[in-house]
Amino acid sequence: MASILDSVDQRTQLVGENRLEILMFRLHGRQLFAINVFKVQEVVRLPKLTQIPQRHPHMCGVITLRGKTIPVIDLAQAIGMRALVPDENSTVIVTEYNRSIQAFLIGSVERIVNLNWESIQPPPRTAGRQHYLTAITRVDDSIVEIIDVEKVLAEIVPMNTKISDEKLSNPLFSKAVGREVLIIDDSKVAINQLNDALTQLGIIVHQATDGLRGLQQLKYWADQGEIVTDKLLMVFTDAEMPEMDGYRLTTEIRNDPRLHDLYVVMHTSLSGSFNAAMVEKVGCDNFLSKFQPDRLADVIADRLALDED
Repeated sequence: MASILDSVDQRTQLVGENRLEILMFRLHGRQLFAINVFKVQEVVRLPKLTQIPQRHPHMCGVITLRGKTIPVIDLAQAIGMRALVPDENSTVIVTEYNRSIQAFLIGSVERIVNLNWESIQPPPRTAGRQHYLTAITRVDDSIVEIIDVEKVLAEIVPMNTKISDEKLSNPLFSKAVGREVLIIDDSKVAINQLNDALTQLGIIVHQATDGLRGLQQLKYWADQGEIVTDKLLMVFTDAEMPEMDGYRLTTEIRNDPRLHDLYVVMHTSLSGSFNAAMVEKVGCDNFLSKFQPDRLADVIADRLALDED
């Protein structure tokens, strides 16, 4: 089964083309779910599961895989469905998010599908599970629900958003008070994490939930006669988003003379060396893995230091 992901490294060129690949799977019944392939390390039969005391209700236990101890999360239960019952035929998806490795217990794997981000849409507000979805799409006339894994993980292990006193003591941050930034991300959890940290620096936050809306907001300010590079200290963009990904967004920003000099930070839970290469290719100014409040402070300080030169 792991062979389904053997060529993942060869697919990284899709990231700069507003395309992605999703791994589709089922939890219960016929409904299809998915996550981005780039966050998947492998798909395997469930190894021996070890129970741990006082574990979170959504955790099944831990497994040992390739010398690493990895927590196993019941993905069905985590998004509000009835729990899965693990056995020797169970399947787990091993993933890496925010520099941590975890496995998700699922029902069965379907296949990998190559899509354009323009075909990925925000979930309808009436969707029962929209609380745990970042997007939906349609494959072969079937609706596929793309899970907000960041929210699932944040509910199990809440992220720290506090910037350390040592970082806050930097005198440069006096120049951050009242400055504005635009956060572009389809995950409410990620937006809230950034917002919590940035407000500690007195920074005013604007938000957009996908790359297309973010670009439209930037162009709207420019059309209104605002000098956007003066208005905004920087733009934070996720990599993977409905309608337009962060790489295409950055390219569009660089192609617009009114926006060209904006300071753009790629802020993503995606892992892998391809990120650094793609960030350089499309012209981002900095890269920040989710979620590191002190590293965020360093990025802000780097940007403020440019005004001192």
